[in-house]
Amino acid sequence: MDHASTGQKALARIDAASDLDSVEKLRVEFLGKQGSISGLLKTLGAMSPEERQVEGPKIHALRESVTAALGARKEALEGAALEARLAAERIDLSLPAPQTPRGSVHPVSQVMDELAEIFADMGFAVATGPEIEDDWHNFTALNMPETHPARAMHDTFYFPDKDAEGREMLLRTHTSPVQIRSMLKQGAPLLIIAPGRVYRSDSDATHTPMFHQVEGLVIDKGIHLGHLKWTLETFLKAFFEREDIVLRLRPSYFPFTEPSVEVDVGFAIENGRRVLGGSGDAPGHGWMELLGSGMVNRKVIEFGGLDPDEWQGFAFGVGVDRLAMLKYGMDDLRAFFDGDVRWLQHYGFGALDVPTLSGGVGTPA
Repeated sequence: MDHASTGQKALARIDAASDLDSVEKLRVEFLGKQGSISGLLKTLGAMSPEERQVEGPKIHALRESVTAALGARKEALEGAALEARLAAERIDLSLPAPQTPRGSVHPVSQVMDELAEIFADMGFAVATGPEIEDDWHNFTALNMPETHPARAMHDTFYFPDKDAEGREMLLRTHTSPVQIRSMLKQGAPLLIIAPGRVYRSDSDATHTPMFHQVEGLVIDKGIHLGHLKWTLETFLKAFFEREDIVLRLRPSYFPFTEPSVEVDVGFAIENGRRVLGGSGDAPGHGWMELLGSGMVNRKVIEFGGLDPDEWQGFAFGVGVDRLAMLKYGMDDLRAFFDGDVRWLQHYGFGALDVPTLSGGVGTPA
């Protein structure tokens, strides 16, 4: 049998195949179960040992050459098809990428990061403490006596159990206990902010049982109200990204500060939205109470393990949720805790919207 002639014809037909379907048909014709070359391999069993010794190598060589030719032709046709596809297809790289589902950062978390960025630039550290607190750190050490209204059951979430020292346990009503813990642990001088969740038994259109607060504490020598006013002005100008923030300090009372001041900020109504900036005494403007502050009471410094004749300080506190509402134009406090995905999609922040002082701590609304 002329295997060389058979092989030449097979290779010619393979080389002439114009598409992948043709190559597959030739593979079946030559190498399939009923293929011509497969049939030649089956005839080896009927040959004598002498004939098999002569014909066997020729048939196997034919099978290998056809197999290699089929593989090469298939690879060539696939490469040509890819080249044609690349030449025909065009991608407009100037078009915006399709939107993909993604999560978002809650406005409270974003504002917490903004506050940390601003105060870190002024030398403040971020301090944290437990949300389940004892009444000594939460009330007594902050100069709030047993008869203070904030200790009432209808104002505070108490636990039925007491701690090992017999003190009542509760959900902290402010982050001020962090100030006491920081003074006891770190001593003085001290510059900290204490952001976090706080809890009060209060729920109506403008209050929620759980909300967020940030407090600041400075303990050093020679501290006075001028330092407090400068710190608050610098903070609010950086946070609201306006240089025309004007403060008004009004005398007030807090048991943990003396003297104490309420801090008002000038604002105006623009397009139905309250916008901070300018003096509240200017035409079309008004004053809005924003936060409480004052010089740390001598008793609180003593409870913090420090000598009030040597160390002085100031403290302030403001609601993080309120800051977010004023800066980003939200008008309902309850929406912060509803978990409405549509609200988060509108007011949420991207994971890469990291606040920086150089780029501006805020994000375009």
